[in-house]
Amino acid sequence: MIEFLQVNGNELIQKTLEHFYISLFALLLAMIVAIPLGILLTRTNRIAKIVLSIASVLQTVPSLAVLALMIPFLGVGKLPAILALFIYILLPILNNTYIGINNVDKNVKGAGLSMGMTKFQEMFMIELPLAISVIMSGVRLSSVYAISWATLASFIGAGGLGDFIFNGLNLYQPDLIIGGAISVTLIALLMDFVLSKVENWVTPKGLKVSR
Repeated sequence: MIEFLQVNGNELIQKTLEHFYISLFALLLAMIVAIPLGILLTRTNRIAKIVLSIASVLQTVPSLAVLALMIPFLGVGKLPAILALFIYILLPILNNTYIGINNVDKNVKGAGLSMGMTKFQEMFMIELPLAISVIMSGVRLSSVYAISWATLASFIGAGGLGDFIFNGLNLYQPDLIIGGAISVTLIALLMDFVLSKVENWVTPKGLKVSR
């Protein structure tokens, strides 16, 4: 591993930044879409079943197939890789948001309405704070998925640490495979750790004690 760092140190930094950029952008995009959509679906349970079923089906499609389908429309590079990752990591966030909001105690929501809260205030002051822990669990799971699957972005010229792994496989160089795999694992662990701290920070104190 020391020899790998000596030879590929500068390239490792560049590939790590590329990998992190692809993963983080896809994760942020998934959060922007999935969290509001998950909240909206709690208001329409019939449509929720259809949307969640479609999201589940999309996640069963092989990741390489999704990447390949992006090429005719978007070509190669980071954009198709980000969109493919977005599709793959949408479900955990969407599903956890839907479950978290749906499981908020109706009596608590009723108390808010009886105090004169609007539906908008109820969502931001009651539902989201009480569901945030479940939502963040979905975000953490999706972050690990994004970082792991971003290695396949190398196949369509998006760069990232997958370049090391697949170059190692093509050239029969175990040090490239091991170095790339360890780097991906470390990034995934780091991302999960950071998000766990964020989850702890945004979770109301009363819920921290009860967990």
